[in-house]
Amino acid sequence: MKLNLYKVLTEKLSVSRSSLTRFSDNAPKKYKVYTIPKRNSGQRVIAHPSKKLKIVQKELANILSPVFCSHDSAFAYKKGLSIKNNAQQHLNSKYLLKMDFSNFFNSITPSVLFLICEKNHIQWSAEEHRLLTNILFWNKTKSDGGKLVLSVGAPSSPLISNFVLFDFDREISKFCASKKINYSRYADDITFSTNQKGLLFEIPNFVRHVLRDIYDDSITINDLKTVYSSKKHNRHVTGITISSENKLSLGRAKKRMISSLIHKFMIGVIDQEDALYLQGILAFSISIEPDFIERMKLKYNEDVVHRVLNMRAEND
Repeated sequence: MKLNLYKVLTEKLSVSRSSLTRFSDNAPKKYKVYTIPKRNSGQRVIAHPSKKLKIVQKELANILSPVFCSHDSAFAYKKGLSIKNNAQQHLNSKYLLKMDFSNFFNSITPSVLFLICEKNHIQWSAEEHRLLTNILFWNKTKSDGGKLVLSVGAPSSPLISNFVLFDFDREISKFCASKKINYSRYADDITFSTNQKGLLFEIPNFVRHVLRDIYDDSITINDLKTVYSSKKHNRHVTGITISSENKLSLGRAKKRMISSLIHKFMIGVIDQEDALYLQGILAFSISIEPDFIERMKLKYNEDVVHRVLNMRAEND
């Protein structure tokens, strides 16, 4: 497949080819770097592109989206899909296996992207190759010749990561279908489920084999996060609990935390950051476990819950 990338992008941005080339040459260094806490422990490094680079990345992602396909088993970064849809793929299975990629975005380099392009018969000129490399990837060291990787904060990274994993998702899905195993991927979280005892134990070795075959171990699994679980215990998929009754749930710990925050909101001792977090997680809870929201309305008064949910509108 051939796409006149320079022509389309310069027209979309209303800039000349020479000015776009000059801008792209320094683009890998145009990032602001900071950290945010991870869900469990440690810090996640975010490299956020400059305002101008972000505009170019968004436009480039729009141009590439019809070309850079993602597999149906990938649920992240897709309009109308969420972690709920991902968890639902495993709702009626007794046995669950969760695996994580190591340093997912930062393990995707230009060579990995162009390897997948070649496998899928997508060709680029030398100039387009250089443009894609500079616009889509971040120079971690800001030094000349420094390693370029996909950044967590770039708006184009979700599209690129889903495309790069297309061949992986296809091979894993094909294998799982032959074994009657459910498979889904949400960014770097991959989940398998089945009703056949012991069947999932062969999956990790097969996953490592596929990664080695496609990416030559450029993308690897974080073995410390490989977890098996069963219906005897609560199963967790991308932050959502699957109960022993095969229903989606927020989980006991999260529900206790939400209830505590609602109480603090009601008596006026909650700080702004926690209040905004409560508003977001309560809205999320409606789609996951609506019965819990009804219980909160009975416990704290329906008006209190509505005030939390409409808090941002009231403050605007």
